[in-house]
Amino acid sequence: MWPNNSSLGPCFRPTNITLEERGLIASPWFAASFCLVGLASNLLALSVLAGARQGGSHTRSSFLTFLCGLVLTDFLGLLVTGAIVVSQHAILFNWHVVDPSCSLCHFMGVVMVFFGLCPLLLGATMASERYLGITRPFSRPAASSQRRAWATVGLVWAAALALGLLPLLGLGRYSVQFPGSWCFLTLGGEPGDVAFGLLFALLGSFSVGLSFLLNTVSVATLCRVYHGQEAAQQRPRDSEVEMMAQLLGIMVVASVCWMPLLAFIVQTVLRSPPVMSPEGQLPRDTEKQLLIYLRVATWNQILDPWVYILFRRAVLRRLQPRLSARARPGPLSLRPQLPREAMAQQG
Repeated sequence: MWPNNSSLGPCFRPTNITLEERGLIASPWFAASFCLVGLASNLLALSVLAGARQGGSHTRSSFLTFLCGLVLTDFLGLLVTGAIVVSQHAILFNWHVVDPSCSLCHFMGVVMVFFGLCPLLLGATMASERYLGITRPFSRPAASSQRRAWATVGLVWAAALALGLLPLLGLGRYSVQFPGSWCFLTLGGEPGDVAFGLLFALLGSFSVGLSFLLNTVSVATLCRVYHGQEAAQQRPRDSEVEMMAQLLGIMVVASVCWMPLLAFIVQTVLRSPPVMSPEGQLPRDTEKQLLIYLRVATWNQILDPWVYILFRRAVLRRLQPRLSARARPGPLSLRPQLPREAMAQQG
């Protein structure tokens, strides 16, 4: 155990930082402004989503349900973690005094893992849904698409929560991180720490990689149909283009924000000899890098709603006037269609 004092819980590592240094590293005004901008952005996206879901097709309603789950997850993540971090920066409370049993630290660790994995898993789920919707449009029951979408969102939430609870069951540990204002998984050399760090990082990386693969196939399929010989008879609806533009934006944001942190976790826990000392001390450079990568990752919760807000049809039509709402209302199909002359002869 790291703590020398037996009255302290298992989440405390030596950080060797004073209250003055903590006050210089993070300003409460910056943290509060960051959270307020993120909360306002997600509320705006939720209000736009509420209006867009009225009167939409079954396919679009299913996609908007996933988007609603993503934006709601980002909003709650900023609200819960922001409340803890802003309070810590505002009053600079001593975690040893406020939370000697590590209950708050364990809660924040679970929350950080949960709200970190959910956007990545939801991005992969949305990519899978669009892949099936574009390449196999008749393979899913349309009548229950929205209900099934909410059930899928619930399964993603349950999977992320189950992973976040693993350190409380003995696999890995949550600990107070530099500069003493947040808790996250421990980048130590213990087998449990290594296993949990790799599980978190590889699952997140796999979600990003799966999204990239499926979105690439979906975009290639749309382009082939749009520019193929049957383009005159069959053209992707502008809603299909809108959904793919939003999905690509979500994938790019997730990759840019999260991949540096995920790669850093893998690199750190696999380093030999271990970066963390037996007493739980990390090099100051490693602690600062982790803090920087975590701050970059949190931008994902602010940028996700703006991807939806900016990549709507009203905005896309200004960039590409050829996008028209007069496209065929039926689902996109890859089946070759007969020329109109042949169809007339058969009739």
